Amino acid sequence: MLSKDRKDILQKKQYIKKNTQKFNQVFLALFSGGFSTFSILYCVQSILPIFSKQFYLTPAESSFALSAATGMMALGMIFTGPLSDVIGRKIIMSISLFIAAILTIICSMMTSWSSIVLLRALTGLALSGVVAVAMTYISEEIHPDSLSFCMGLYISGNTIGGCSGRLISSILAEKFSWNISLMVIGIFSLISSCFFLYFLPQSKNFYSVSINLPKFLNRFYFQLKNPALFVLFVIGFILMGSFVTIFNYIGYRLILEPFFLCQSSIGLLSIIYLTGVYSSPKAGILINKYHRNNILLISLFLMVIGICITQFNQLLIIILGLIIFSGGFFASHSIASSWVGSYTKTAKVQATSLYLFFYYLGSSVFGTFGGFFWFHLKWPGISIFILIMLFLGIFLSFKLKKNQIK
Repeated sequence: MLSKDRKDILQKKQYIKKNTQKFNQVFLALFSGGFSTFSILYCVQSILPIFSKQFYLTPAESSFALSAATGMMALGMIFTGPLSDVIGRKIIMSISLFIAAILTIICSMMTSWSSIVLLRALTGLALSGVVAVAMTYISEEIHPDSLSFCMGLYISGNTIGGCSGRLISSILAEKFSWNISLMVIGIFSLISSCFFLYFLPQSKNFYSVSINLPKFLNRFYFQLKNPALFVLFVIGFILMGSFVTIFNYIGYRLILEPFFLCQSSIGLLSIIYLTGVYSSPKAGILINKYHRNNILLISLFLMVIGICITQFNQLLIIILGLIIFSGGFFASHSIASSWVGSYTKTAKVQATSLYLFFYYLGSSVFGTFGGFFWFHLKWPGISIFILIMLFLGIFLSFKLKKNQIK
């Protein structure tokens, strides 16, 4: 039962409720924006072996094409989230999408590796304006009763975008070149950005505030010193780092003996990401019936089981392991991200920005650092590295459960 004060607050705010036209518009707009964002961000992941071959790079060096983007995205979210407090959510996300699409088109014309990495870094910085603000927009505009479900749908849209970007780039890179693949994705993302601008409703519960630097920094400090939130930030760091690492280097494994897969076949593995279309919203539904922490722990254990299954040298078994791992990842991320939004009572944008900062910082750090494990121990090294991190995540989840954080 809701308290009287909470009921009054909900009545005063103009929340968008589930099964309404505006809810469908939000979903369609954020789907378009998420599709554009994550197809741009991850289109290079499936073609890292091509970069290694063309520019004579090690797997760790090739991973900079993705790590530079996610690292700058993580840094940018510290600033673009609060900037949206001043000029609005929709305008920040719209500008960011258009800039990222244009930078991707320019990147497709580059011939030096340093130029590619630089443009990818700038692209990640631009995309931070979407990723940092979208979850805040959802938490402000969507009715609390539908928040977890909507967050799950949003993550599902991101998943389809990431999957499509990887798949399209791998097929086009094999048939034509990596330049053509980035050009096509950039143009398509430009079109998706137009859909986003058209369909997303203006914020109804947003109120502009001026930036006060001491207050701005104090809000970040306030969220960081909250033990429960800090644990969720670290869990996000572990989740994304583990996920990106396994898919950064699985391609290098499968082009070797005994698999010898071609680039387009490796790109087809991105279809596995569609497990998130089911597991993300499903996790959002289950946490309303069971405790968040219980579902989070189950999801993390699924990731552990998945990585263990990939140790077999049978392609179908490896794919099964990746499916289980991915399903657990998307469910875990859906739970952790919505948990941050619902747990935070003040300075929500700072809390969301910090969660996503840690989340994508994990992608950048793990994605490149995993290359050293690949170099020395190949797939067993990658697996050991990920398992250590996942068990740390499980330990932290038990800590949240012990402290009865809701």
